[in-house]
Amino acid sequence: MTDSSSPTRVFRLQPGATVAAAIGVLLLIGLGVWQLDRLAWKTGLIAERQAQSQAAAIPLPPSDADAATLNFRHAKATGRFDNGQELFLAARSLNGNPGYHVVTPFHLDDGRVLLVDRGWIPIERKDPGERAEGQIEGPTGIDGLIRLPRAQNWLEPDNEPQNGIWFWVDLPAMGAEIGVPPERLVPFFLEAGPAANPGGFPIGGQSRTELPNDHLQYAITWFALALGLIGVWFFFCWRPEPPKA
Repeated sequence: MTDSSSPTRVFRLQPGATVAAAIGVLLLIGLGVWQLDRLAWKTGLIAERQAQSQAAAIPLPPSDADAATLNFRHAKATGRFDNGQELFLAARSLNGNPGYHVVTPFHLDDGRVLLVDRGWIPIERKDPGERAEGQIEGPTGIDGLIRLPRAQNWLEPDNEPQNGIWFWVDLPAMGAEIGVPPERLVPFFLEAGPAANPGGFPIGGQSRTELPNDHLQYAITWFALALGLIGVWFFFCWRPEPPKA
């Protein structure tokens, strides 16, 4: 009769497989630890943004203020909108509806010019005549979140000043487009708060203080892959015992 019992298995270390598995496990664990570091950094950044944005509004800082402390800071100012010099940030949506953000020069009482992202408008409201009530004239107060300019990222098209369309905020180029000397242009811009404008447009409060924060899931994935590789290595080395001569 044939012996149908399963062959005896023994653990036999395979040097080549062990070295390869060790390198792979260390790499995967390193990626997991890196994602935990990113998680701590991102959590702190979100908390900082929320604290800045929810704090009481401060007077608009001077142009030479420490930029590192300004991003997402809640600020207020008084002055006048120059509605005849509107600029438009394209490819902006609200609840899935396409449109623009209206960026308007704001002449401050101290003589500087601040660019203000007043908020979202639908495509059919680009003509100022379609939102005349929102064209605030005369002295007024504004509040919102300070935003620092950033470089163009690789997903953003080039701006088209000649067509009056901008895809990202380029303060020097925008200032030049509306004829504001660099020494008068505030080196940051303001995203208007959620207070309703006359006539309903633009719709302010478009600042995004939240950020995608999936680093914990990524870390768990890398650590799980490391455990899986250890399991594959173990079963690779746990081989049937060779037959006895």
